[in-house]
Amino acid sequence: MKKVLVTGASRGIGRATATRLTEEGYQIINFDKSAPTSLLAGEEFHCIDITDSDAVKSLIQEITSRTEVIRLVNNAGMIKPGALEDVVENDFDAVYALNLKAPMVLAQCLLPQMRKANFGRIVNIASRAALGKEERTAYSATKAGVQGMTRTWALELAQFGITVNAIGPGPIATELFTSGNPPGAPKTIKIIESIPVKRMGQPEDIAHAASYLMDERASFVTGQTLYVCGGMTVGLSNAS
Repeated sequence: MKKVLVTGASRGIGRATATRLTEEGYQIINFDKSAPTSLLAGEEFHCIDITDSDAVKSLIQEITSRTEVIRLVNNAGMIKPGALEDVVENDFDAVYALNLKAPMVLAQCLLPQMRKANFGRIVNIASRAALGKEERTAYSATKAGVQGMTRTWALELAQFGITVNAIGPGPIATELFTSGNPPGAPKTIKIIESIPVKRMGQPEDIAHAASYLMDERASFVTGQTLYVCGGMTVGLSNAS
């Protein structure tokens, strides 16, 4: 059975991705600080803080000693909003540790098995905020870093049959988003009006993209960032 390690797979985009990949015949290894409401068929949940590099290395060593894991979705992330003058160094360090350093450590841990198999899939969840967004100094910086790592890893690992791609979500109606932007609220309506397709994205939209990039048949796609944003990125690039 094909295994996929998905970080932050207990809710939101991570849960939708885990659910979609399970439907596609994969078994999920879920690294998250909180457990999902219920386990998917074949899901293996591990309660872990992935910013603890030593714990991650030890756990992955145990898992890979008994099963092959050559697919990875780096989904877990956090936002610490604030204008430049309000950014706290500890917050910046925390966002860096989760959004940028942890994905690197996870990829490093799985790389030996991927190279041995001469096959691998790494999908990194970036963000449209990598292009710039107010009050997102730490978040934008780390997500832009994710895109940079994606391109670098793609070049380094292509010779081993390993593809590395990123997904840049636009506004996605996760539980966290809707709690701060209730349906029908003026702020929510304004956001929707700014999206060319005139609707919010759903976690399943991101899951669909991840499923495509995870597929064995996507072997000629690597080093790319796929923006799943309802056309918002196109609008920004064409703005005068």
